[in-house]
Amino acid sequence: MPKTSPKTTKTVNSVSSMSTANTVPPNLPLQLLGNITPAEFMSKYWQKKPLLIRGAIAGFNPLLSRDELFELAELDDVESRLIVENTNAKRKKSEPAWTMANGPFSEDTSELTNLKKSNWTLLVQGVDLHNQAAYELKNQFRFAPDARLDDLMISYATDGGGVGPHFDSYDVFLLQAEGQRRWRIGKQKDLTLQKDVPLKILANFAPEQEFVLEAGDMLYLPPMYAHEGVAVGECMTYSIGFRAPAELELARELLQRFADDTLDDEVSTLYKDPKQAAVDTPALIPTALLDFAKHAVEKALSDPDALARNLGEYLTEPKAHVWFDEPEFDVVLTRQNRIELSPCSQMMYDARHVFLNGESWLAAGKDANLMQLLANQRFLAPKDLSKASDGALALLQEWADMGWLL
Repeated sequence: MPKTSPKTTKTVNSVSSMSTANTVPPNLPLQLLGNITPAEFMSKYWQKKPLLIRGAIAGFNPLLSRDELFELAELDDVESRLIVENTNAKRKKSEPAWTMANGPFSEDTSELTNLKKSNWTLLVQGVDLHNQAAYELKNQFRFAPDARLDDLMISYATDGGGVGPHFDSYDVFLLQAEGQRRWRIGKQKDLTLQKDVPLKILANFAPEQEFVLEAGDMLYLPPMYAHEGVAVGECMTYSIGFRAPAELELARELLQRFADDTLDDEVSTLYKDPKQAAVDTPALIPTALLDFAKHAVEKALSDPDALARNLGEYLTEPKAHVWFDEPEFDVVLTRQNRIELSPCSQMMYDARHVFLNGESWLAAGKDANLMQLLANQRFLAPKDLSKASDGALALLQEWADMGWLL
């Protein structure tokens, strides 16, 4: 997707406080969190310690049937994995204990047609992008910033199925959707991994707690907390995961974007050394060139607007497997329409910009408030659109034509 360069940053019109209707109220106790408020959860548990919530969603039923989940795993634009554990006591040393295959899978994949076979798991990522009910469920966790909320993954497993003891580098909510799963968890320092396996499985797992989750129960785990979930009979578990960019990853991404911005400049200062003396150590890098390079990096990073813009574009960049379908029929937006963001759309904002799907617009004035409302609510009602300027309406029309709005 094309990026907006500093010189062509589009303008919507300032960012101010606004209504956050349809978001999760921070101080309202939620059954989802065991009747504590999101504010209390974030203060006491988030990134700190596990929380087991019995009956987080009372009477919960799976949002997708097993067959519907299998059909998703057959699609090219869906990320899926099939994991099988070989528990045969007579397994030869040459036979792997674990195997993993990446989708898409065909309808005649052996495991998917043999439900009586134990110890296998199907993982389907980003189900919220393809199923409205899953999308709405994920949105119940928007008490954390959208910049952190990632996706909803569904794990289907036959009896004994799992992915081995492991740890995640991000926060995760594990909601039992159907059947039972036995969880063992522990806060251990030894994160040594088994060798020669296709999964990151802990070599010396030392669980401290164990419990069985029924449908509607949920377990929150902070990053780096060791855990193992094993299906007790056939089961489905929903994982609401959060993104946690690594410092080096973020630095590399932002520096690349700064470099791309620089390439867009028509005029760039060239290194000059009119006072360079003759040398007898030609392989030695000149100190002046090192200083020039340091100044170039500092200059690029000194623009706070550029840093904010590049970060916002990075955080809203669609994943590689996300595609947008243009509308089958031309739709002309009016101020009487109700619009909503596509489940695939990522929209955020900061003090000066609005970001959508990897692009940015400068934000100032009443139209910016409208765009922020759309980002927070993920929809605009006719009463909201009635306040849109002609320019804002034209921009929304452009987004609708690209399939970013529904």
